[in-house]
Amino acid sequence: MKKIRSVQDLNQFREEIIEEQKRVASLGKARLVVGLGSCGIAVGALDVLHAIEAHVKADHLNEVIVSQTGCIGLCSLEPILEVTTGDGARVTYGKVTPAIVDRILREHVLGGKVVQEFVIDTTPFPTI
Repeated sequence: MKKIRSVQDLNQFREEIIEEQKRVASLGKARLVVGLGSCGIAVGALDVLHAIEAHVKADHLNEVIVSQTGCIGLCSLEPILEVTTGDGARVTYGKVTPAIVDRILREHVLGGKVVQEFVIDTTPFPTI
């Protein structure tokens, strides 16, 4: 792992991550990020993560990237799931359950239609 020794190193590392995310997005892959801070875990984020992993495996969604992040400061909206498909904008869902995961995967990830009733506004809280 690269060592960060200065603010300049940190900024360069951030830019590299952003460029990698853009590259992955341009390949048409979907990226799902589950918030696994202690607040999310306390209200079922691990169940959400396991539901996503099970769907990805069962449906052979090899192009879907599943990852984790920490708390983004919206504890009352946990579990939180961020979805980015292709070169589309990131969509953040709140109060996600395993049942909602099924809808998000079917309708948003596979169907291209955002599930509006679970979308939350995280404008001041970017995680990526």
